[in-house]
Formats: sequence, structure tokens, C-alpha cells
Amino acid sequence: MTRSFTHVPVMLDEVVDLFAPVPDGPIVDATVGGGGHADALLASKPGLSILGLDRDAEAVAAARARLAPYGDRVRIHHARFDRLAEIAAEDGAAPVSGVLFDLGVSSHQLDEAERGFAFRHDAPVDMRMDRSQTFDAATLMNEASADEIARVLADGGETRWGRRIATAIVRSRPITTTGQLAEIVRAAIPAAARRTGGHPATRTFQALRIAVNEELAILPTAIDDAIAALKPRGRCVVLSYHSGEDRIVKDRFTAAATGGCTCPVALPCACGATPTVRLLNRGARKPGADEVAGNPRSESARLRAVERLEVA
Repeated sequence: MTRSFTHVPVMLDEVVDLFAPVPDGPIVDATVGGGGHADALLASKPGLSILGLDRDAEAVAAARARLAPYGDRVRIHHARFDRLAEIAAEDGAAPVSGVLFDLGVSSHQLDEAERGFAFRHDAPVDMRMDRSQTFDAATLMNEASADEIARVLADGGETRWGRRIATAIVRSRPITTTGQLAEIVRAAIPAAARRTGGHPATRTFQALRIAVNEELAILPTAIDDAIAALKPRGRCVVLSYHSGEDRIVKDRFTAAATGGCTCPVALPCACGATPTVRLLNRGARKPGADEVAGNPRSESARLRAVERLEVA
């Protein structure tokens, strides 16, 4: 199973460059996946170690196999990234030299039909990143109200046709397969809207996956915990692939960079706010044209990074 785990790390050179100046010590790879970013970071600097986390047991096995040559410079845990502060403390790793988040779903999860993340294979509707949890996409679709499903779709990016899709889902129960769900969504959207913008079910599948895995719900606290865990000059780097994710990352990084200052922008700070980080780039960085051509799934990636300040 570990041999089949494939995922091309996005913006790899940019990530390695961003961590190049950090002090020696542990990097928390909070979404270690197949270990691509972690492998490159370990190879780039002998003073770094990796504390890897992933909620997907298959990813954990794949990362352990790939990173085994680095010996005791690597420790991998089967855990969600909202436990990073707890696990870093238990491992004696805190404070850490860096934290990396590569958000979203991996190529392996999308390509493995039985996981139910994609509609190009007809399979059970699952979408759990951690298959030990009981709540899956089928449970959500078959038990939630139309209002609840519409809210999930809106939160996940389906803002135009969410109510129509939610009503169609409730009317079509029980729903058991990805193919069935994709057809329900396609039929719920007006014919004219189906002709542009790719497959009409894309945003619905994305929204359901985000809700099943609580991806947006756990992110703000995880970002705050990551910043708090950094040693001075340590860095937090985040790759996001969804506007909701990127909005959260921007908000939490801005709050840390301003110390939560509430003063008018044009005036000096008088509220006593203390910044804890500095932003490493203005706005979000995007993958280059060559990378997108070689890995089309990287196109939606947005990279943001901060560096921990010396705070008295």
C-alpha cells in the first residue's frame, strides 16, 4: 500500500528556500502526506529533523517508509494537525524551528477510487481522510437536513446553486455512490450553467470533503498553535488550495503580525499590541507556469509564510 502512495509536492523549491534560514531543530510537517516536502527539507539541511503528522494512516505508512533512511531525525504520528502543540510537547520538540501545512487533499486520495473523494470513479461516497472516524460523506448526505447541506455547500464554495443541490440530494436519498451523487448535482444545475467551469459536481464534492474532515473548523486554532510553538526566527509556511483556507491563513497571520492591533491604519499603534511574527511576502505566492504545466493540480495553490520575532 505504501508503494502506491503518490503525491507530487507543490512549490517544493519555494518551501525549501523559505526554511533555509531557520535555526537547527525540528520542523513540524503537519500534513506529511507521502513525505515529499519532508524529504527535501531533511536533505537540504543536516541540522533539521522532522516531526510529521497526518490523519491518513496510509500517508503515515508511506512517509515512514520514504523517510526511513534519515533514522532518528524523523518521527511520524498518526494525528490531525490540530494536535501539533500537544504532540510537539510530548516529543520534547517544542519550541520548534518551523511548521509546514500542505492543506487540501492529496493526489493519492483523489486517485484511489475506494476513498470516494472524486467522481471520475464510481465508488462508495466516503471522503474520510482518517478512515477510523465513523462520520463520512454518505452519512452527511443521507441524514442532514436540506438547510444543513446547503450551509455545508456554501461554506465549501458552492454559493450559487447550493440550495438547489441540497434539495435534490434530500429528494434522491438514499445516496450511496460517487457516480450517483455526481449525476444528482449535474441534474440540479441549469443546463446553461453546466457548459462552463468544468464538471458541475466539483464544488459539491470539495464542500462535502471539507465538512466531513472539519478542515476549515480546525485550521484557525492550528495556525495559532503553530505560531506559538515557534522559536525565534522559526517559520510557519502554509500551502492552501481553497479560498476559505487561504482566507483563514491570511487572517491568522495578519493577527499575529499586528499583535491584534485595533488602531486606525494611518496612525501609530497606541493600543499596546505586540506583533509576534513578520510576514515574509506581501500577499500569497503562486506556483509558476512551468510547475502548473507539469502538475495541473498545483494551479490553485497559494503560499503564505511568517517568521517568529524575538518577543520579550
